[in-house]
Amino acid sequence: MTATADHELDKHGESELTRSITGRLLFFYVLGDVLGSGIYVLIGLVAGAVGGAFWLAFAVGVTVATMTGLAYAELVTKYPQAAGAALYVNKAFGNRFLTFLMAVCMLSACFAAAGSLATGFAAYFEEIWALPPALLVSLAFIVVLSIVNYVGITESAVANMAMTFVEVAGLLLIMTIGIVYVAQGKADFGTLTELHTDANPVLGVVAGVALAFFAMTGFENAANVAEETVDPRRTFPRALVAGMVTAGVVYVLVAVTAALVVPISTLADSDAALLEVVKADVLPFPVGFMTTLFAVVAMVAIANTTLVSVVTQSRILYGMAREDVVPGAFARVHSSRRSPWVALCFAGLVVCSLLVVGWLLNQAGVGLDVVARLATVTVVFTLFIYALVILACFRLRGTDEDGDHYRAPTVLLGVGLVGNLVLLAYVVYDDPHSLLWCAGLLGLGLALYAAERLVGTRDAPVTEAA
Repeated sequence: MTATADHELDKHGESELTRSITGRLLFFYVLGDVLGSGIYVLIGLVAGAVGGAFWLAFAVGVTVATMTGLAYAELVTKYPQAAGAALYVNKAFGNRFLTFLMAVCMLSACFAAAGSLATGFAAYFEEIWALPPALLVSLAFIVVLSIVNYVGITESAVANMAMTFVEVAGLLLIMTIGIVYVAQGKADFGTLTELHTDANPVLGVVAGVALAFFAMTGFENAANVAEETVDPRRTFPRALVAGMVTAGVVYVLVAVTAALVVPISTLADSDAALLEVVKADVLPFPVGFMTTLFAVVAMVAIANTTLVSVVTQSRILYGMAREDVVPGAFARVHSSRRSPWVALCFAGLVVCSLLVVGWLLNQAGVGLDVVARLATVTVVFTLFIYALVILACFRLRGTDEDGDHYRAPTVLLGVGLVGNLVLLAYVVYDDPHSLLWCAGLLGLGLALYAAERLVGTRDAPVTEAA
């Protein structure tokens, strides 16, 4: 698969896109991408893995992710084009299949993340209305977001912007509860140093970091707006690091609040752990009202991140179809809505299938909770992608350099690579069955690739009414 960004340059090698994103705007773009809904969904699982010091897992996770971000920063300043990881791997290794594998891993990570978030959405939904089965709520959630995407990307972008404000407001509410709780003199700060003693504490922290890493992803999306950034060689590294550090501080403060206000066992047993913080009745408002309000805020936050994932899935499939990597049907665009409707329907079907399979396995008493399993699958793919990007960064050292690009500290890149590989090895060791899920998603991608090779017509993208 060739990098699609190469087709977005004019005959002089310059981008045809308008450079209008300043460093400040890019900072908020990165911050909005990283401050996703992962912490709304997974904070209880992280607390259960680590103990009262689970804030440490978020701190370590964002540190490893930031080191990976430095590789993206160096590559973006050398190749300020859209396409991100697939472009870098293609330039570094020149291997069509490896580039295709990168694209499939990105697609698979989006599938698994959407499924995990949909299950988390259902957990908060039950706080308001417990009548529909959780699986039905999750499936309906994916269908609704797919319809929003089908209506149009502009409407999706507007919805995303509005939901981002709500998402941040929810985290600010949690931090406010923490400030009030400490001011009341009720906080036991000793809780923040407690680690589970029934296992190796270091492994417990590593397990927490592996789960927390789900909440750290998103910064890599900033690479896709490199062509539209003003002076990317100077502004991109600063905005990327500043955005990730800010997001990390917010995550740590939210984790500290949860650990101080709610017993760790309660957090670990809850499918909507942050809701337990609100239920602690710290603020001078009716607890029933606050609980309902926060449940709505959490659902909006989860919908925000999942909507981005749904959009990304369909666009990756669309781009792969345009490159004759998967069947051309995925490049079909609705005539009026301008949405890649075939890709969108297929992506929704895959995510719903993951949810149904996870539910069936749970009913049979096999495997992890659906949220944990799909989050683990997401992290496996993400860590592989990040490690390969760092390797691409090293391989491209000395290539396409003019002395005006950002050069990441080699030592930090090395530590980031080791960190990604250690986490990847631990995740696979701790949950080897996740590899079966990963293999299934990769097999689906390979099946589409084979179908295009065998029966593909190499037709140009088709615009039609659905």
